[in-house]
Amino acid sequence: MPRFRLPSPVSTPFTFWYLTVLLATTALQRLLGDTLSARLLELASTDAHNLWHRPVFSLVSSALWLGDDAWLVYVVIFTLAVAPLERRIGAGWTCAVFASGHVLATLATELPVMGAISAGWLPATDGRWLDIGVSYGFFATAGALVPVLARRFRALATMAIEAVIVVIYVISEPSTLGGIVTFAGHLIAAHIGMLGWWRWLRRHGVAGTLPRPAPPRTPERLLARSGAR
Repeated sequence: MPRFRLPSPVSTPFTFWYLTVLLATTALQRLLGDTLSARLLELASTDAHNLWHRPVFSLVSSALWLGDDAWLVYVVIFTLAVAPLERRIGAGWTCAVFASGHVLATLATELPVMGAISAGWLPATDGRWLDIGVSYGFFATAGALVPVLARRFRALATMAIEAVIVVIYVISEPSTLGGIVTFAGHLIAAHIGMLGWWRWLRRHGVAGTLPRPAPPRTPERLLARSGAR
């Protein structure tokens, strides 16, 4: 089994610098105080109102903040899910997997809300609930890690991811629109990683490579992978 390794700026630059940004924004929230922090989070939220008026800004900025002080928790979960994927596919592709989950799951859940508000089926206030954080991107990378695991671990990993999503839903606010939308977003993001990236991971030779150590990212190996596309 590969030994446990914390993210580093050399081996896992995406994971390391993303966690650094989240630490900085978490510290900034505490420095600014509750009132100003709440206003900043409202502006960054990917709720229906912000997506209608400033879609690109809200999609990018919402992934730079945490809604609580659980930064150390994210260090653990990024180390367990995001960093191992990055060691196999590189920083750029890990960022692409993360972004695909964050953007597509957000649009898949918020566009129906926007449509329902426009049709008068939901009140306008439902377009302003706070929706920030990295969970959609995280679940996409966690889902993409499933095909990377050896075949005997995949069913267990899939059940574990889906169990975590259910637990988050149950302990949050399951009866609210926000709770339902977030639950759906987590499921969509996880399956974007598992199913949407499956063929790409297999084509690039990284499927089934865990728990073996990641092969060295030498120029010869990168050239061989490029030629196999």
